[in-house]
Amino acid sequence: MNKTVNINLAGIFFHIDEDAYLKLQRYLEAIKRSFTDSQGRAEIISDIEARIAELFSERVKHDKQVIGTKEVEEVIGIMGQPEDYLVDDEIFEDEPMSSSYSKSTRSSSTKKLFRDRDNSYIAGVSSGLGHYLGIDAIWVRLLWILLTIGSGGTFIFIYILFWILVPEAVTTAEKLTMTGEPVNISNIEKKIRDGIDNVSETVKNVDYEKYGQRVKSGSKNFFDTIGDVLLFLLKLFAKFIGVILIIIGVSLLFGLIVSLLSFGSSTYFHPWWLDYPDALNTTGLPLWLGSVLLFFLFGIPLFFILYLGLRILITNLKSIGRVAKFTLLGLWLLSIVGLVVISIKEASHFALENSVSQTEKLTINPLDTLQIKMVASDYDKYKYGMHRSNGFEVKYNTEDEKVIFSRNVRLTIKSTQDSVANLIIMKEAKGSDFIEARNTAENIDYNYSFNGKTLSLNNYLHTDFENKFLDQNVNLVLQLPVGTVFKLDQNTASFLDHRSYEGGLVSFSDASHLLMVMEDEVICIDCDVEDEFDVNINIQKEENGLIINSQGIKIKDNGDSLEINSDGIKGSSDDVKMDITEDGIHITNE
Repeated sequence: MNKTVNINLAGIFFHIDEDAYLKLQRYLEAIKRSFTDSQGRAEIISDIEARIAELFSERVKHDKQVIGTKEVEEVIGIMGQPEDYLVDDEIFEDEPMSSSYSKSTRSSSTKKLFRDRDNSYIAGVSSGLGHYLGIDAIWVRLLWILLTIGSGGTFIFIYILFWILVPEAVTTAEKLTMTGEPVNISNIEKKIRDGIDNVSETVKNVDYEKYGQRVKSGSKNFFDTIGDVLLFLLKLFAKFIGVILIIIGVSLLFGLIVSLLSFGSSTYFHPWWLDYPDALNTTGLPLWLGSVLLFFLFGIPLFFILYLGLRILITNLKSIGRVAKFTLLGLWLLSIVGLVVISIKEASHFALENSVSQTEKLTINPLDTLQIKMVASDYDKYKYGMHRSNGFEVKYNTEDEKVIFSRNVRLTIKSTQDSVANLIIMKEAKGSDFIEARNTAENIDYNYSFNGKTLSLNNYLHTDFENKFLDQNVNLVLQLPVGTVFKLDQNTASFLDHRSYEGGLVSFSDASHLLMVMEDEVICIDCDVEDEFDVNINIQKEENGLIINSQGIKIKDNGDSLEINSDGIKGSSDDVKMDITEDGIHITNE
């Protein structure tokens, strides 16, 4: 049984076997001895430890895994032995390297994409892509410029995404990985030494007169100028986005505050438009409570949009603090929960549907043509259109009482074998249970009128405001005896179905036509000639002076008669005779 040791390597904790720990400790001490007199020793050791920690992390599958001697030897094989290198200035001279060094540096390293800020104009994206693709950064920069111009500026957003998502190469190990070099002792030391030497050489070899003249003249090379222009445009675009966010945040927040004040003060003043949310409020909760929850739901995100815009414009803007942020987040979550509960309770009142119906008898003279039309209310305040609508309006009746007004009325025409027509008025509504739905349906007020020849159907319904809007509607089923001739006014079109179904004989296209009821269909009398008798009549019926057969229809009443067949329409009485044929209308006196 081996003892395990917990170690902290470059800020990462590992469980390591005691033997493996001793081996790793000896290895690190040997490395430190090798760099005793090296310039940048602390940074080299730190980067080596960070690389070893990274290699260990790649081999650890879970938090409780113990690193053994095998893993330590694998890492040492990648990093190389300290004695394999000439750890002094000779390593950087142009002398042939030893075979041991060549062997240790043959370990390959996969390239990773980083941003190279050491060779950057803006964010180091192009330089990092150049390292990753193995080409000079200048070609990548030129490609960015061409793609940005060709795409109308779209690639600016792609550049920003690279800037945000691609990490910067900070450590020596990351910089080696960026260029594809093996991350081992030699390369880490060489990279750090190169950086120190470059700084030293730069300081020693500065042509002060040259750079003094350059500063004095203010000249820049081409790529410096391009970089400055792009940086300026990027900052300008960011400021523009900040202004847009501020405008959006302020405008919408102002609208929300006005709405909150309107709903919250509905107890003291009540504008007309508040009638509509009140008519939909079946829960009984005060409107101000819902308005406060809605304000938090939309206002808090809008506040953060405004805050983000201010942070973009004002870089040193003070933070609102974590307490304020978490408080606003809590209020936002509470508003969501509250609105969900209210919505569920509101939706429960629309869960079930019930109806009540009444049947009215209509006596129609077989010799008369029944006129059917929709009419608006006799009061001008109700004349808001002649088309069917599923919505509702809040109006006042003749007693100045508030009512819910709707044009959700549907008309269906069917045939009946009875000699008397029937008008079935079916009132429907919804509710949280069948009893509530039925009571709401019973409270629907709908009327019609009939004078023997004209059936006037109200194009609207209404109910008391206290009943709330629960999808109230009226379905009218008009059952006409076979042989009845009727005409639908054009204003009935939107109240008819778009096709015949559930026993209905007419659709919206039959409006404004003269029709005759058959057993299972209707005949259009005044349609085009080729469509006029395109019906095969296979019934024979004779009752009360009415004869219907395959030849046509004949109606007799004392001395009067009316015949409808393929030749046209013929009518006669004691004094007048009328023929309607394709040649025209002929009327003669007997």
